[in-house]
Amino acid sequence: MSKPSESSDPQPTFAMIGCAYGAEQIVKETISEQGWRLAFSRPGFVTAKHDESVPPPEGTFVRTSSLSIGQARSESFDELVNKLIEAIDAKYPADFRFDQIHVWPKDRAPIGRFDFEPGIDEVSNAVGEAIYDRLAASRLRTDAVNRVAQPDESVLDVVLVEPSHWFFGTHQARSWPSRWPGGVQPIDLAEPPVSRAYFKAAESIVWSGFDMHRGDLAAEIGAAPGGACGRLLELGLRVIGIDPAEMDERIESHPNFRYIQARADDLPRREYRGVKWILVDSTAKPEQTLSTVGKIVTSRYSDVRGLLITLKLGDYKAAKKIDQWMETVESWNPSSVRVRQLARNRCEVCFAVEM
Repeated sequence: MSKPSESSDPQPTFAMIGCAYGAEQIVKETISEQGWRLAFSRPGFVTAKHDESVPPPEGTFVRTSSLSIGQARSESFDELVNKLIEAIDAKYPADFRFDQIHVWPKDRAPIGRFDFEPGIDEVSNAVGEAIYDRLAASRLRTDAVNRVAQPDESVLDVVLVEPSHWFFGTHQARSWPSRWPGGVQPIDLAEPPVSRAYFKAAESIVWSGFDMHRGDLAAEIGAAPGGACGRLLELGLRVIGIDPAEMDERIESHPNFRYIQARADDLPRREYRGVKWILVDSTAKPEQTLSTVGKIVTSRYSDVRGLLITLKLGDYKAAKKIDQWMETVESWNPSSVRVRQLARNRCEVCFAVEM
């Protein structure tokens, strides 16, 4: 299969970036420091140009990014698809085929407002299927739109900034978020979970790469009503839920669940003996949360291997505090620390800490 031709001279790079609605300014500030010049943007979506041939930008608040190959505006679906085909033909040889196609909308509201959740909606699903029908025979190798990509597969991205305004781009699937359509983990549930914390736990566990096994002991601080605990129990872990508030009966009655109705700070450190994994999603201030967790993981009773800690920003201006929080976490002598605003996070970030 032929691949796109490459010039020996550096070529400008155009990128398109998906992020949470409201996180655009912090994304712009971050990528500007990397040499990117800003172009078109809307809430939840940013584009930029770099004078050299570089990979698309990454960062704590970058949900997903692609190398842009064009855009189109029209009320006509056929005209939009024709523009997409023209952009592909101008960039790629006639026999080049993408492994996957992801068609997704930018966030239309802050997560949680009017119950909004990011991901593929009915419009993008319908548009994606129609685009797939036009491109499948000539440009695609996949058997359907919005499949989870495998590592190193090539992905064609079509972003619906509006139903009548599309951006086109490409990226190579590497990290888990880059394998998901729009950087949002697809989860199909038979029934609604106890709370949306289920989705945050599911995403953070996969993104972190933590090697959790059935029978491992995990604890969640700030567990009520039990959404994240529900995901851990599904994975076959034994779970301790710690929270002064009430747990959902479906979680509390599970045979592998133990409920401690208390504040984490009030528990003797020995209560955490044998715990390998800790999830934290508390309403407490980040500094208080880190103080509590630090006492646990530095205790002589600690067997903790990994932590997934959600810290509330409150406002994106508080992102400047992330470096301070990182210093606190590093004082625990972890083997690695990563920070990301998960697709399911509101105005908050997740620390994945390996001990």
